[in-house]
Amino acid sequence: MIYTCTLNPSIDYIVKTNDFKIGGLNRAEQTQFFPGGKGINVSRVLKRLDAQSIALGFAGGFTGDFVKDFLTGESIEHDFLEVQDLTRINVKLKASEETEINGQGPEITEENQSALLQKINGLQSGDMLVIAGSIPSSMSSDFYTKITRLCKETGIHTVIDTSGPALRETFSDRPFLIKPNHHELGELFDTDIKDADEVVFYAKKLLEEGVQNVIVSMAGEGAIFLNDEYTLFADVPKGKVKNSVGAGDSVVAGFIASYIKERDIEDAFRTGVAAGSATAFSDDLCTKEEVEKLKQFVRIKKTG
Repeated sequence: MIYTCTLNPSIDYIVKTNDFKIGGLNRAEQTQFFPGGKGINVSRVLKRLDAQSIALGFAGGFTGDFVKDFLTGESIEHDFLEVQDLTRINVKLKASEETEINGQGPEITEENQSALLQKINGLQSGDMLVIAGSIPSSMSSDFYTKITRLCKETGIHTVIDTSGPALRETFSDRPFLIKPNHHELGELFDTDIKDADEVVFYAKKLLEEGVQNVIVSMAGEGAIFLNDEYTLFADVPKGKVKNSVGAGDSVVAGFIASYIKERDIEDAFRTGVAAGSATAFSDDLCTKEEVEKLKQFVRIKKTG
């Protein structure tokens, strides 16, 4: 079974207005509400690609109920732990420029954290756990390390989609997959990455540190996959970018959904890139039809 873990989910309140005036009255042309959080996005895309998952994390109050009810409506199983404070609301303002206001997340107590670790400890060997997003300020900065260490001991495959020290500290536990973008990869080595050759150079260092598979996204410049056997380059399909939220999560979900069915790295990478592009070209997350349509335009070059 695939599990996703979102420590700080949200309601994403999307407001579209044609002419936003600071300090004045603005009227929305369109509003939408979606459950937010990187792990939740992965679960939603997995479902659209016919892969089942169970969403884990923390939820509180009527906003937490919205997140759970929305996932239930999409036939996505979830097992959130209840917290006292409200799940946050993030405002995404889309006008001539895109502006985001992210709400403050709930307080996560030591008791809450222990309960989540106990739940993860109940997963079975061979399961896959996707840990995605930042660690809330109320939690210890090494919480992801606690999870990956526990998963390593019990034979659970981990996928990590975060950045900075919280990501690096998991490498010794040999995560199955990580997916930084090229900026996040550069931050891990305190450098600015300028081209694909530098991506390959630094991604190989991640393999040396224990990571099994790496996908590095480079926005419109494509993506690169590396493990001990392959180095793959992928072009991204052409299209109009409408949505920057969830594209990276869709890459992760597309890769996993394909890999667990076929165990074909190249097809999984192609599916991931197509899913990320399909989300970027959509107002919401990608659909299966959009992914299948774009896959034919994803060209893969193998160099290792």
